[in-house]
Amino acid sequence: MRRRAAEFRRPVRRRYSNVILWFFTVCGFLVLLLLALLRQTNQSASSAPAIIQRYYRSNKFTGGLNVTEEMLSLRSIARQLNDQISLAKAFVVIAKESNNLQFAWELSAQIRNSQLLLSDSATRGSPLTEAESNAVIHDMAFLLYQAQQLHYDTATMIVRLKAKILSLEEQAGSLKEKTSKYGQIAAEEVPKSLYCLGVRLTLEWFRNTNPQVKGIAGSQIQEKLKDNNLFHFCVFSDNILATSVVINSMALNSKDPNQVVFHLVTDEINFVPMKAWFSTDRFRGVTIEVQKFEDFSWLNASYVPVLKQLRDSDTQTYYFSGSNDDGKTPIKYRNPKYLSMLNHLRFYIPDIFPKLEKVVFLDDDVVVQKDLSPLFTVDLNGNVNGAVETCTETFHRYHKYLNYSHPLIRAHFDPDACGWAFGMNVFDLVEWRKKNVTGIYHYWQEKNIDRTLWKLGTLPPGLLTFYGLTEPLDPRWHVLGLGYTNVDPELIKNGAVLHFNGNSKPWLKIGMEKYKPMWDKYVDYSHPMLQRCNFH
Repeated sequence: MRRRAAEFRRPVRRRYSNVILWFFTVCGFLVLLLLALLRQTNQSASSAPAIIQRYYRSNKFTGGLNVTEEMLSLRSIARQLNDQISLAKAFVVIAKESNNLQFAWELSAQIRNSQLLLSDSATRGSPLTEAESNAVIHDMAFLLYQAQQLHYDTATMIVRLKAKILSLEEQAGSLKEKTSKYGQIAAEEVPKSLYCLGVRLTLEWFRNTNPQVKGIAGSQIQEKLKDNNLFHFCVFSDNILATSVVINSMALNSKDPNQVVFHLVTDEINFVPMKAWFSTDRFRGVTIEVQKFEDFSWLNASYVPVLKQLRDSDTQTYYFSGSNDDGKTPIKYRNPKYLSMLNHLRFYIPDIFPKLEKVVFLDDDVVVQKDLSPLFTVDLNGNVNGAVETCTETFHRYHKYLNYSHPLIRAHFDPDACGWAFGMNVFDLVEWRKKNVTGIYHYWQEKNIDRTLWKLGTLPPGLLTFYGLTEPLDPRWHVLGLGYTNVDPELIKNGAVLHFNGNSKPWLKIGMEKYKPMWDKYVDYSHPMLQRCNFH
């Protein structure tokens, strides 16, 4: 039978396909709607505050894994990995020291792998299992074994470190010796500006014929120089600027400068420049006397052991040549200043000032911060020397200055006796003359002609000379160390006299920068003479 044409067929069967199509369209719409809702929910969750998320993760982590218990457990894999990491880090350092950079890189990479494994365990909140950690532990163990084969074990490490320490100590010793040598040379040099000042002042002095400018002392001033009711200070120096700072700081900080008398003693070369400099300024009424030690008739080789030693050829070779012991003696022991009479005049103060009864001795590298007149009323209890003791943790006792292997030293002096400092000393000249202290100094100086009792400076003979004759003063009177070390700011603030002892003098380029302003403020850098000589 022939089929009907398509347009004449009955549409009854197509009704089911339309229904199905409509059904799937509705389902698709519902699925899309559901996906949109889920996406919105996820966005809300992700936009929650970070602190809430961290709190949730923290609770989840601590609830699943107790890190403390895990690390304390003897069977803990995490503990084993941490131990391997610690050891590997030490071997990395040794490998780099041995220039084995490839092996150091391999160890570092394996350390990172172990750390990642530990991080994953902490993140998921469950302990590590043998299955997941076995490979990492095995690889790290193999590298640690290799390190031992390369002699990166503890014993080898100790030997290498000892060798390294010895090498560094030798280098440090060499550098320290060079620093000391060059520092000593720099400290001994006279700055060009200071030399210039001396020359210009000398020319100025001889050009000027005015007696008042030349400071010719009248009878009134002569009387003040020996008046024991005044406050007498003495300085022995060849440094014009340093001496000027001492006097200027004293004048500015004294309650009554008119009661202060300064006695300056210098050498013949610096006598005229000193006279010229101190005649141009009245220093607030301070009386100033300038002398040269070459004028002291009693100062001769028959009376003074140091002058006698200067004539000795061995002494001259030791101090000025230094070629007789192949450089074994440190350069600081060879400084010729230790044979300078200006350095030894402190032992002849009663001879220099026969009319005076009490004097305060000052070094030229000090700054006066407070009124020093109360020093003249300090009771020395029958002693000759009033000084600040230095037997603290920073300074030394007698055994640090003297040779106690010598029988004379060992028999007469306690090695633990407290040392003291020159630089600011109160001397009772009446007791000095009564006890013949200068004679004691001569005795010990004669005994040390071969330099076997002490080697350096005037402090050791001072310790011997004034042994049992020194009265301790309040430490605030004399603060030391500003020329070589750090000093407590509180001590500096309360100190009456600041002492720049050491090589780093404030007028030198090697002076300690943080302490220079304390000295500079007493220098008038606007003075025409200082400007011509480039002081700054």
